[in-house]
Amino acid sequence: MTDAFPHRILVVDDDHRLRPRLVRAFEARGRVAVGADGPEAALEQVRRHAEPPFDAAVIDLRMPGGSGLSLIPRLLSLVPDLSIVLLTGYGSISTAVDAVRLGAVDVLQKPADADMVLAAFVRPTGPERTRPVDYEPPSLARTEWEHIQRVLDDCGGNVSLAARKLGLHRRTLQRKLQKLPPSH
Repeated sequence: MTDAFPHRILVVDDDHRLRPRLVRAFEARGRVAVGADGPEAALEQVRRHAEPPFDAAVIDLRMPGGSGLSLIPRLLSLVPDLSIVLLTGYGSISTAVDAVRLGAVDVLQKPADADMVLAAFVRPTGPERTRPVDYEPPSLARTEWEHIQRVLDDCGGNVSLAARKLGLHRRTLQRKLQKLPPSH
């Protein structure tokens, strides 16, 4: 492990299984890691551990009490040199762009392990950062399917409510849900 990796890491996630697992994994790799279950708890941990400050934070996108996106500028106002990686189970290009504009160094799709997160902290940023040339954006069908799944999850699996939010007839949504997800 090189010095390029962060040493003091804040893990902000409301998932009671993932958060302690990531904290333990970072500690097993010789890092100091502290968990917080939401935005307010994260800010409290930053204030409590001000000397020396955290040098990195791993933040979940969706949490009760606020979004990971809204937490990014709040954390950076307290620790300007903080490197932030946003974790999300609801990945989209616009979310990634928003996160980077707000100051995150990367956005990773869940599930992500500690090694993936640590690697994201040392990737180059700015103009020298490169993406694979063979990247293909998801198809419109795949994007639609992911959006439907996200709205259905937000509605607690209630198909009727999700159909109303999507502007679809309930039977139309049920037919879409019976199909397998598009591969691209």
